[in-house]
Amino acid sequence: METLDKDLRSIQEVRNLIKNAKEAQAKLAVMSQEQIDAIAKAIADAGYEHREKLAKMAYEETGFGRWQDKIVKNAFASKHVYESIKDMKTVGVLKEDKANKIMEVAVPVGVVAGLIPSTNPTSTVIYKALISLKAGNSIVFSPHPNALNSILETVNIINEAAKQAGCPDGAIASMTVPTIQGTDQLMKHKDVDLILATGGTPMVKAAYSSGTPAIGVGPGNGPAFIEKSANIPLAVKHILESKTFDNGTICASEQSVVVETCSKDAVVAEFKKQGGYFLPTEEAAQLGKFIMRANGSMNPQIVGKSVEHIAKLANLQIPEGTRVLLAEETRVGHNVPYSREKLAPILAFYTEDSWEAACERCIEILNGEGAGHTMVIHSDNEEIVRQFALKKPVSRLLVNTPGTLGGIGATTALAPALTLGCGAVGGGSTSDNISPLNLMNIRRVAYGVKELEDLAEQAPQIEEAVIKLADKEQLINMIVKRILSEL
Repeated sequence: METLDKDLRSIQEVRNLIKNAKEAQAKLAVMSQEQIDAIAKAIADAGYEHREKLAKMAYEETGFGRWQDKIVKNAFASKHVYESIKDMKTVGVLKEDKANKIMEVAVPVGVVAGLIPSTNPTSTVIYKALISLKAGNSIVFSPHPNALNSILETVNIINEAAKQAGCPDGAIASMTVPTIQGTDQLMKHKDVDLILATGGTPMVKAAYSSGTPAIGVGPGNGPAFIEKSANIPLAVKHILESKTFDNGTICASEQSVVVETCSKDAVVAEFKKQGGYFLPTEEAAQLGKFIMRANGSMNPQIVGKSVEHIAKLANLQIPEGTRVLLAEETRVGHNVPYSREKLAPILAFYTEDSWEAACERCIEILNGEGAGHTMVIHSDNEEIVRQFALKKPVSRLLVNTPGTLGGIGATTALAPALTLGCGAVGGGSTSDNISPLNLMNIRRVAYGVKELEDLAEQAPQIEEAVIKLADKEQLINMIVKRILSEL
């Protein structure tokens, strides 16, 4: 008997899963809001119930992060996300404006392809399934091979719970033979309506290049600016909590710290007090060789690892109790590893003469990598916060909060999400924290409120107004010329 090779098995499996998902979605599309809500609640409850088991599985399989923090992420992806969307209307008529005779109707996008990374595997599955089903869509997952077992177990748990709540079979499914060819088939298949991509830059680019509508996220590389008016001990506490949460595997985590010269000593002292270790020049160079690979991509050996593991890898001697490694830096660029995204407890440290110079430095860092994603400012000066808001090329400017938990909406009022849009500046299709609202279309029913004759009657009035405006401009020009001629 002839045996198909792995690539062909993967492709055929994807085709079968999509067929089943399309049939299941047709059933979801005619369900009531109450039926959809029951399915969403079942997914959330199952994810929350098994949060510890799945967290330990993900840690043991990938070696990334801390299983204790992954429990928190699973709880966030299930309970926190559910609480934010449970009352959201996603079926039938959403809004009706009787005065203007406009009605808005929810329309599911259809079959969603969910690409899952190895850094946050179980929490991302729970989150994506929850928001997809809440919007009336089915979802087929493409798991990262390095987290296959924990992803499949998560899919199995939430799928069984959803089916008991009335979800059609096939609405939540995953590839079990993940290959590049199989994932390519998933993204390009004619019956897949939207790709929800979370992962490395090559995967996200492939999603946007597939010809299928996609929502993807670019790399994070958010700086944290500690402005001189900030509560420095609290700012440092937030940064260290954020950067050590799951060993920095969430892309909204801070990647560099920027301070003003006048407050540098106080900030450095506070970091040292709370467990930050500033690498001497020689040690910083030694560690720098391990941050990026020769091809310019992040070294997977440091991703989600503890400071002890990283120090051992780079042959460094660090003080007991060190929580984060910091390296003073003055440069930004593709070949400057500390200025790049580091999904590990490592921070670059920049010093600038003023907040204006710090503002420009943050822009330079973001334009180097991470544009459109997230940055943090710690400040009690509202005018400076406003200036940062007007200028920074990010979709989320977080104020006085940890980057990791603030960006995903855990410590802020942003929509709770584990997929954070980067907008056009970051090469993405949206700047939102992705929710069910991003996974459905809106059909607008519009009644006629004017006739052609009404438009024709308005035309002379508009023309007359334009002529009067032109006359005023001519008069102003004449006055200006007269004044200038007399000077």
